[in-house]
Amino acid sequence: MIKVGDSLPNATLMEYSEVEGNGCSIGPNPVDVHKACAGKTIALFALPGAFTPTCSAKHVPGYVNHFDDLKKAGVDEIWCVSVNDAFVMGAWARDQKTDGKVRMLGDGSAEFTQAVGLTLDLNARGMGLRSNRYSMLVKDGKVVSLNVEGPGKFEVSDAETMLKQARG
Repeated sequence: MIKVGDSLPNATLMEYSEVEGNGCSIGPNPVDVHKACAGKTIALFALPGAFTPTCSAKHVPGYVNHFDDLKKAGVDEIWCVSVNDAFVMGAWARDQKTDGKVRMLGDGSAEFTQAVGLTLDLNARGMGLRSNRYSMLVKDGKVVSLNVEGPGKFEVSDAETMLKQARG
């Protein structure tokens, strides 16, 4: 499992993008994790799946609501990563009104999730291999803080905890 002080893995996430106004898709587009993190402070949180109850009711809305506070604390971008494809993440972004606040990044093949060692096996529940629920503060590609949730919990990966860590 990735730990504080480690660099994020060399991986590609996918982001669905739309042109404002006419609805024409210009995505999904690849996001090279190393290039996208270079010189930036990223508040990254990951969760088991788009449109799932805790993720939709608490996790994403918390980061959307604390966007301004996180920016003031020095966070350049907020990333939500889930083992879903970019099309699902794009639909979820519209549903959660994340535009301009949270980048909704798909890890459809769980490449990034496996590389950080934070997979969650939900095969017994018909959901396959997913991401564990966690958050991390990343500066210039290196993990500064890591908050991994216990099974079925939502206590340490929330936006309020990330905000405290970003403020130092």
